[in-house]
Order: sequence, then C-alpha cells, then structure tokens
Amino acid sequence: MQQRKITFIGAGNMAHAIIAGLISAGYPVNKITVCSPTSKNRDQLLKKYGIHGKSDNADASKHADVIMLAVKPQIMETVCQSLKKQANFANKPVLTIAAEIPVKRYQKYLPTNISLVRVMPNTPSLVDQGVSGLYAMDSVSENDKTFATELMASIGKVFLLANEAAINDIIAVTGSSPAYFFLFMELMQQEAERLSFDSKTARELVLYTTQGSAALAATKSDLSFVTLREQVTSKGGTTAIKP
Repeated sequence: MQQRKITFIGAGNMAHAIIAGLISAGYPVNKITVCSPTSKNRDQLLKKYGIHGKSDNADASKHADVIMLAVKPQIMETVCQSLKKQANFANKPVLTIAAEIPVKRYQKYLPTNISLVRVMPNTPSLVDQGVSGLYAMDSVSENDKTFATELMASIGKVFLLANEAAINDIIAVTGSSPAYFFLFMELMQQEAERLSFDSKTARELVLYTTQGSAALAATKSDLSFVTLREQVTSKGGTTAIKP
C-alpha cells in the first residue's frame, strides 16, 4: 500500500476503526493525523496509537496528501467551509464516509475541481469485518482510487461502485442491514430465554449459531442461500413448518 500522509477530520468510531485497521496493517503512525476540536476522542487516539493530533481542520489538512472527512452529515458543510478557505486541494484526494451528501453538494462546499471519493462502510468495520462501497468521481486518478480502495480494505471488503446512485443501494444492503441481523438475534435470544436458557447461555447460543451459519455460507460459496436453508429444513424434519 502507498504510504501517504493522511489527515482524518473527525475522531469518532469510524475514524478510530480505520486508523486502527491501517496501523494493524503496518501503516506508519507518523503519516497519520487526526483532527478534532474536542480533545477527548482525539487524545485517546494519540495515546493509544502514537499518531499526530491537531484541533484546527485547515492546519491539519495543509500538509496532508489525503483528507478523510469523518464527521456527521449535519456538520459537514461547516467543516468543509473552514477547509475551503485555507486548505490546498491541488492533487489531494478527499475521501468522505458521510451518508446522504452527494458529490454535487461537496462541489458547493469545496473547490469544484476536487477529486472526491465517497465511501460507505458499515458498523462491522469496527472489528475489521466491514463491507464498504466506494464511488470515485471521474476526476479521481486510478492511482488515488487504488489508494482509497487499499485504505478501506484495512477494515474489511471493498466493492467499487459504477455510479453514485449505487451508494444508496449499498446503504440498504450492507449499511442498514446489520440492524436487522441484530434484531433477529435479539428475538432469537428472547425466544431461547422463554424456552429454558438463562440470558448468558441464550446469547452465546445465538452468537455461535450466527457465526457458524455465516462461516458455513462463506465456505460453501458454491451453494445458494436457498440450498443451504433447504439442507436444514428437510421434509418431515423438526425445522420445516408442518401442514
């Protein structure tokens, strides 16, 4: 992976996950800067990883080779306006993990000639098991696109998207869907407790069954999910619904 100076604007959970993934993959800590106006999260990252830290966005971005915007959509315009006035964006790709904000709005927030990459990771990225969709503007060079892909690969699997509209699709398929898996697990635990198991045992039963089922599906990649389900719901067995 290319080793460029990266500045993270924002020090929340996803920035933390990406920084941790990069360092775990051997990325040099002296090339990573995190910027946040509040010291709590920033100082935790500095103490844990030995990276650089700043409180001023424009100053932090001035000498960066790559800027990662890792702030909430609600404050993105304000953050970008502070950067637009002072930071130099020449030959400097900008990555953003914010949902909901299309490229055309970033072109209003920042110089119109920016090279922008929209990335949509999901929460399993926090444990390096994430899925990220990546869309790059036409102005993004192949070299920069490769760097962005390798950066996000430090926390999971990356899928390159052919158009920006697919960002919304991947939010539905991988961004929001963990909530539904967790809801299913929640209901399974409740049912296990209703049957006879204590809370701790019920949770472990659901966790190990979920992990095992996912591992089986990954290992048996030649089999469809339908086939895998049918192998459990054999006719006349205890799983299938009886007429």
